[in-house]
Amino acid sequence: MPKLSILDLSPICEGGDAAQSFRNSLALAQHGERLGFNRYWMAEHHGMPGIASAATAVLLAHVGAGTSTIRIGAGGVMLPNHSPLVIAEQFGTLESLYPGRVDLGLGRAPGSDQRTARALRRDLDTNADQFPQDVLELMDFMSKEPRQSVLAVPGRGLEVPIWILGSSTFGAQLAAHLGLPYAFASHFAPQQMMQAIEIYKSTFRPSSQLAKPYVMLGFNVFAADTDDEAQLLASSWQQAFVNLRSGRPGRLPPPVPGYRERLGPGETALIETVLSCAAVGSPSTVRKAVEDFAARTGADELMVTSQIFEPAARLRSYELLARECME
Repeated sequence: MPKLSILDLSPICEGGDAAQSFRNSLALAQHGERLGFNRYWMAEHHGMPGIASAATAVLLAHVGAGTSTIRIGAGGVMLPNHSPLVIAEQFGTLESLYPGRVDLGLGRAPGSDQRTARALRRDLDTNADQFPQDVLELMDFMSKEPRQSVLAVPGRGLEVPIWILGSSTFGAQLAAHLGLPYAFASHFAPQQMMQAIEIYKSTFRPSSQLAKPYVMLGFNVFAADTDDEAQLLASSWQQAFVNLRSGRPGRLPPPVPGYRERLGPGETALIETVLSCAAVGSPSTVRKAVEDFAARTGADELMVTSQIFEPAARLRSYELLARECME
């Protein structure tokens, strides 16, 4: 069984606000720590009414202060939105506050729509094609002997572990070339997952950070006492996903009985795609789905997200997962 970790988008639910989301996020991180999850990551998204983790490093500082052992990190920081120096300083700060607990996952997407992406650009020349160079610059800022004359303070010498994130084969190639661990966003874009894993493993070059390939895959879990209850809980995520892909992003809605039966062919196809990287059901159903997915992919670790409307039901889902799938 692969290691299990938590991906939290800090969802803003209908009728709630960001402040409540942050309280829920801290409660989830503390819950995951007690249950023995390996790490707790947050993702950078912008301009989305239902996701509160835009200021990722700030929120991770809040979570770090409320936990003591679980690894915390970004899954990920969208590097084209930022100066590498600023990210080195931010995560150098986190590593200084919580030594030995911080991860830095890097992606090249903007984490937003194109209009928001333009508002986020740090200068007129910034683009995703600079991503490999930005990664190298960031790693140099945090190295023990940086080549650059500008110093990241804090940051220099802290060597926060870097991960490359992706939803296509580009990230797999870059992670393999740099000898870094690779996290694939299969929880929402699984189409190129198996191809990306094969490319990463077959072309991996060992580095000072990592001796052999290490793959972490995004995975959706909705666990409850019965299959029917879990299917109902999952309908909130399904509604939000269909709304997002239809150009109607919003807050996480409450569950709706029989939601999938109301969908048209196109919307059904969307849901079926992401359900290929999901476990929805009772504890035994979830365990089998996790085992099958791990056997099919060879993943070293699963980054589990559970977009559940009721905070208590979300905590319960992770609890059932841990009980069934942690050895």
